[in-house]
Amino acid sequence: MPLYLGSKFGQIIPLYIIEPDYWKLPDTSGRQWLFIKDSLEDLNDKLTALGAPLVIYKGKAEEILEKLILETEARSIISHQETGNFWTYQRDLRIKSLVKKFNCDWKEYAQFGVKRGLINRDGWAKKWDHFMSAEPVPTPSSLVPYFKKPTFNIPTQEELGLKDVCPGRQRGGHEEAIKTLNSFLDERGKNYQKGMSSPITAQWECSRMSTFLSSGTISMRETAQSVWLRQRELKHMASEGQPVGSWRGSMSSFNGRLHWHCHFIQKLEDTPRHQLEAIHPFYNDLRDDPFNNPEARIRLKAWSEGKTGFPFVDACMRSLNSTGWINFRMRAMLMAFSSYHLWLDWRVAGSVLAKKFTDYEPGIHWQQVQMQSGTTGINTLRVYNPVKQGYDQDPTNAFTREWLSELVDIPDSFIQEPWKWPDYEQNTSHEYPHRIVDHLEAAKKAKAQIYAIRKKQGHREIAKNIYDKHGSRRSQNSRTKIRH
Repeated sequence: MPLYLGSKFGQIIPLYIIEPDYWKLPDTSGRQWLFIKDSLEDLNDKLTALGAPLVIYKGKAEEILEKLILETEARSIISHQETGNFWTYQRDLRIKSLVKKFNCDWKEYAQFGVKRGLINRDGWAKKWDHFMSAEPVPTPSSLVPYFKKPTFNIPTQEELGLKDVCPGRQRGGHEEAIKTLNSFLDERGKNYQKGMSSPITAQWECSRMSTFLSSGTISMRETAQSVWLRQRELKHMASEGQPVGSWRGSMSSFNGRLHWHCHFIQKLEDTPRHQLEAIHPFYNDLRDDPFNNPEARIRLKAWSEGKTGFPFVDACMRSLNSTGWINFRMRAMLMAFSSYHLWLDWRVAGSVLAKKFTDYEPGIHWQQVQMQSGTTGINTLRVYNPVKQGYDQDPTNAFTREWLSELVDIPDSFIQEPWKWPDYEQNTSHEYPHRIVDHLEAAKKAKAQIYAIRKKQGHREIAKNIYDKHGSRRSQNSRTKIRH
């Protein structure tokens, strides 16, 4: 939408501002930047073909915009509406003050089914369907650039001070997004519904669209409408007696996840401080802060490096460290393990985890961090048993062995609980750490502390207010039902 509308004004500046301060934040990383870099290069090729190459500046957004407004006498800024982390929220407030000062019009257009200024969730699902059903905005046939020789200088990872090694990360760009979406709809998505829970099958059978959606290299509307088209094709095939197997269930499940995506971002849009404060105030400052607690720092480091002594947890973390992605269920387990078993402050552990995700989407991430930490006050406690998850999601131990070479000598029957192997203490060749906590005792203690808070006077009343503002509404007319 911004590009299409901008083209109607005559001369335009297709602008991207690289903000070094943003890339110094505890929840941003080199893998995220490299994906953006790929996408900027791809976008520049497309804009150049239309006649107006991408203009890139590096610095503080408000200072660069002020300079451009004064230099060009621009009277309109058109952008996508962003629901980012708290830092971007504060930056947007500064830009609003800036454009008001110069009497410059700033129009922001939604890119997701997220409504700014929402009072409650009544009718939200219908509005989502309406937004996604609209005709896609066309690409302009040509553009008229303001600058004849635009500035296009993309800094390297090193120049931004981002030391991050992620050899298996996804590559960015719209072409990669289309290729990934098509392969999911045509081939990989058949068993999505069943395959998304295990890290073994999820790598192939999940859509892998999250990184493209979070960076804006493909629109949610384009993605949703492609899914709906595929659903209509499958319905027609089934009506003619053609075998469709598990395709219809998988596409329905994925369509539900698209709703879910915007449902969670809406929560951060409505309350930007959810990155900083517990959704239910009774849970603020409940856990150990690694910045002030040396023992908590040790636990955080072990968790972050995949050296907790719990093989499946460590395998998932090492896989994430190397690839920048892991499936949703394992993200939940990793976060819950840090919050319940290791009793780490969710804000610190959440930032560490955010850096590891190439597809970091603040609106989804911080809501999930709080849900998996039990700080929302309205959700069921999700305390994953790290040993049981290993048995359930990695029954052959193939995934665990792939990422934990230290356990090569440990028999399959003990690999998820190596401390039970009779020869564990005598065999020092594996160099694998002892489990950092007794997971059963740690979980029991954590749940007791959370439930004690839930029983406090006033907890229920605050929880009801939270649900009234952020709780999902189920609609019979909606394409899918949304759950917390």
